[in-house]
Amino acid sequence: MTVERVASPLRVVLTDVNADVVEAWRAAFADTPGIEIRRGSILDEEVDAWVSPTNSRGRMDGGVDAAVKRYLGAGIQLRVQRAIRDRFAGSLPVGSAVCVPSGAVRPKFLISTPTMETSAQNVSETLNVALACAAAFQAIHLHNREAPGSIKSVALVGMGARTGRVPARVCANLMWTGYTLFNDHSFEDYDDLRRTVVAQLDDIESAPVEQRVRITPPTRRTASRR
Repeated sequence: MTVERVASPLRVVLTDVNADVVEAWRAAFADTPGIEIRRGSILDEEVDAWVSPTNSRGRMDGGVDAAVKRYLGAGIQLRVQRAIRDRFAGSLPVGSAVCVPSGAVRPKFLISTPTMETSAQNVSETLNVALACAAAFQAIHLHNREAPGSIKSVALVGMGARTGRVPARVCANLMWTGYTLFNDHSFEDYDDLRRTVVAQLDDIESAPVEQRVRITPPTRRTASRR
């Protein structure tokens, strides 16, 4: 389907309490401009949106999800699960995301994107982190398309690096893959995004752990760029 270049700047903060994840980010994103990397809690980041890795049912009962729920209150899980029910029939596929009002001044929004189907699932042998990261940025694109300029800054943690048991270096490289895919392009919907990523999974899986892999979206068939 349609793929178009993303023009709007976005302040991106990568923050995690795990020093190994932070070090791995610094290596993976070393030549990527506009990324802020620091060690600390996402709860301290004053940005427009937080990204919380979740499960397909939106149960915020572990890891970063649980910390966010304690901080924002139990109502945030209800809003996330309502969005999943209304938009995805109750189950959020990996490679999709929902963006809901947080109920706070900062962040104004919470973006929930699953790295796993069930709670505490080992996803270290999957490409779920790349799919989840790309989906989080897709959610920002879609939200800003409906309400231009509403999300200008976002904070993310090391996706899957704790509950999902993804090694720090793998986590960082897959997040780089997901970020650069969104940074270069946007998609009409999550199905389009997942097809693009999944079509190239074999190439990514065969790459060494230390190697970053850029996903190449399909060439647009029609229309000039906007």
